[in-house]
Amino acid sequence: MTKRIIHTPNAPEPKGPYNQAIVAGNTIYVAGQGPIDPQTGKVVIGTLQEQATLTFENIRAILNAAGFAMSDVVKVTAYLTDLGDFGKYNEVYQKFFTEPYPARATVGCQLLMHTFIEVDCIAVKD
Repeated sequence: MTKRIIHTPNAPEPKGPYNQAIVAGNTIYVAGQGPIDPQTGKVVIGTLQEQATLTFENIRAILNAAGFAMSDVVKVTAYLTDLGDFGKYNEVYQKFFTEPYPARATVGCQLLMHTFIEVDCIAVKD
């Protein structure tokens, strides 16, 4: 199976040995994205809602660069520094996804660079 690397200037540059996403067949695997401004490469400090919105905008930019849409997402994993923010995260999540919602998991963890959230996802095209 051929793998295709996805790179767009409309999402943050990878900060290590990984790609923004890889397409394999009809599936895209989007690497963990956070609230990083793609133009400056800097973390946007703000509320969980502001960081989550930018994170999902970065994911959408990567998906679009590969010819996918948010509606193609089948699995989302979110990493939150404070699981008490789950309700706030859920409010933002519902602005980017509609029924039928993707499968998902939410994990509490420690993140780098003063971020409150990181999200990765998998999307499939018919």
